Amino acid sequence: MSQIPEELYYTKEHEWMRVEGDEIVIGITDHAQDALTDIVYIELPGEGDVLEDMGEFAIVESVKSASPIFAPLAGTVTAVNEALEDTPELMNSDPYGEGWIVRMKLDAPEAISSLMSAADYKAEIGE
Repeated sequence: MSQIPEELYYTKEHEWMRVEGDEIVIGITDHAQDALTDIVYIELPGEGDVLEDMGEFAIVESVKSASPIFAPLAGTVTAVNEALEDTPELMNSDPYGEGWIVRMKLDAPEAISSLMSAADYKAEIGE
């Protein structure tokens, strides 16, 4: 069974979002990192990049495959987890903590309510 924290929001593409003030933090779910297995590299966006709703903003490479990461909502990247450049395996060991990918300021913060809850995501992945 995957860890699926109740306080987060989720997408069908296996990203999670945590609301912190007027920003969101984005990463990949425990379910996603488990499916990818050992993550060996991530191509990160730049701070200040403007992302479209469901626009690809990063690529995660594992020993099995390369997978795009999508912005769940439109906004601007305010911080990038630079630690992932040297230790991308943080997404495996701590996907909801040290393995976060970016922080974003949303164009429409109220749109977060359109994302899946933990219960919705559990149903989506069959857990």
